[in-house]
Amino acid sequence: MERLQAALADLDVAGPAQRLRTLIQEGHADLPPPGGGHTLMRWRALSTVAALDLSLVKLFEGHTDALAVLAEAGHAPVQPEAAYGMWAAEPPHARVRCQRSPTGGVSLTGTKAWCSGAAGLDRALLTVWDEQGGGPWLADVDLCQDGITINEAAWKAVGMSDTVSAEVRFESVPARLIGDGGFYLSRPGFWQGGIGIAACWHGAAGAVADALLAQTVEAREPGWHRLLALGQIDRLLSANAALLREAADWIDHHPHADAQDWALRTRAASDEAAQQVLRAATRAMGAGPLCLDPRFARLAADLPVFIRQSHGDRDLVALGERARHAASTDTARRVPSPWTL
Repeated sequence: MERLQAALADLDVAGPAQRLRTLIQEGHADLPPPGGGHTLMRWRALSTVAALDLSLVKLFEGHTDALAVLAEAGHAPVQPEAAYGMWAAEPPHARVRCQRSPTGGVSLTGTKAWCSGAAGLDRALLTVWDEQGGGPWLADVDLCQDGITINEAAWKAVGMSDTVSAEVRFESVPARLIGDGGFYLSRPGFWQGGIGIAACWHGAAGAVADALLAQTVEAREPGWHRLLALGQIDRLLSANAALLREAADWIDHHPHADAQDWALRTRAASDEAAQQVLRAATRAMGAGPLCLDPRFARLAADLPVFIRQSHGDRDLVALGERARHAASTDTARRVPSPWTL
């Protein structure tokens, strides 16, 4: 992790896409796969990048997730050191369809929404739909081909503005399919990878906490309000870190099991922890860092947008329903409750 931290400190290129390319070229994007025995190392890398730059980690996490998906499917990247996007959003108004030719080739037509960093990437994995209604399938596509239009006009964000999430239009663009229909959602890595996002939120919340800690240490008098905020933040982040460590250990011991409960649990906890940490820190520090510290101001603007990648209350409802179902189908309580010490 020290090598990654040193590389991040030395990044001197503008824009998250160029920073991503530097990390790829230097080998820092070659992370251990989830469930391979070093899951916590993977999440620590994501957390470390998030603490520096949330727009960068948005692309970094997508790239490293795409590589993990390819590996899970038994494929290698077509282009060494290509910068990948991982685009799986499926809003009702935007869907990409794949058409098969008699010779076995595949072409993509349609619009994909929420494509982070599209203009700066080389390739993407994206969910697509078969003409017969099967899927979603996963397609690997070269973004430097004819027939691709990237529309950034709709991106009006202030927080996470540097990711420039675009709509990408495909018109009969050649691609290759990865795995079978439904592979993307049914594989163990789907929920395992989802926890990586929670690690990003945790890392960013830790950077907020570090800013408050630095201000408190530098102050002539720490002030009870800063100490109170630090106590609240210590409670929140230490508990959240313990949950993420436990999730990583469980996944490494159950690499082929359904990790949906852990994903819903860790994402909800990290979402709430990040919100409370940001609130406590900014109340204690006042307006100064928000107005005079460009790095902190960017972090405070980016984090509320990034954590809305969580599905919020819908995830809590799903987690509650899974707890109810598990209790109703295991009347003898042979399976321990996740709440048991």
